[in-house]
Amino acid sequence: MCRWAAYRGDPLYLEELVSSPAHSLIEQSHCATRAKTATNGDGFGIAWYGDRPEPGRYRDILPAWSDCNLKSLARQIRSPLFLAHVRAATGGGTRRDNCHPFTHDTWSFMHNGQISGFERLRRPMEAMLDDELFNARSGTTDSELMFLLALQFGLREAPIAAMAAMVGFVEDLAENIIGSILLRFTAAFSDGNTLYAIRYATDRKAPTLYASPVGAGYCLVSEPLNDDVDAWAEIPDGSAVTVGKDGIDVADFRPENQRAAKLQPLAVSA
Repeated sequence: MCRWAAYRGDPLYLEELVSSPAHSLIEQSHCATRAKTATNGDGFGIAWYGDRPEPGRYRDILPAWSDCNLKSLARQIRSPLFLAHVRAATGGGTRRDNCHPFTHDTWSFMHNGQISGFERLRRPMEAMLDDELFNARSGTTDSELMFLLALQFGLREAPIAAMAAMVGFVEDLAENIIGSILLRFTAAFSDGNTLYAIRYATDRKAPTLYASPVGAGYCLVSEPLNDDVDAWAEIPDGSAVTVGKDGIDVADFRPENQRAAKLQPLAVSA
């Protein structure tokens, strides 16, 4: 499993999450404590927003702990909203275009989790994309494809609803093709103004997600960046998080699919 951290608030140097804390993201790249895999050495990436609407991005296949450029950039770049990710590959080769975050226009996205049986679902998932989004796909991961599908399902207009539609589509597809569903999905994404996150899994074993105030903003992380455990609130499984100018909001998250519809209570008329 991967590790990631995201921030939205008053401008902050990236090093405040990436390299400075006692349990920074770089530290987690070789010594994660709340993941099945302690080492996340299959590449890394950062995406940050500045004066332009599109995010800047830096990714490489080196382990985060061995890239001196990452530490230098993190010390110099100051941003009001950024995403950072260290990768432990569960599918797709170790190559730059498989490293998170993924970007398209003003949007950025990173993910921790997996789709079981993805090799059988990949082609019908890709078939749902229009030409623009299909041609934007450069890697081979399920993460990038889920991001593009969310864009296809209306991420620009309704971010949380689009993610619910994407997750529901994948679940329906898996049930129809494989006969079973196992999806674990803890992701962060942004349009440069608002930071969003989802924590969800079909087996109720979603990868971890925590939130904490940091300076004049909020940080979302896979695991706490320091030993002050009281400062970090765990986000429950089945949640959607929104971090905007008015603070942080946590709401229930449910996929929009045929399976979920079957679980809805029937309306009873008087």
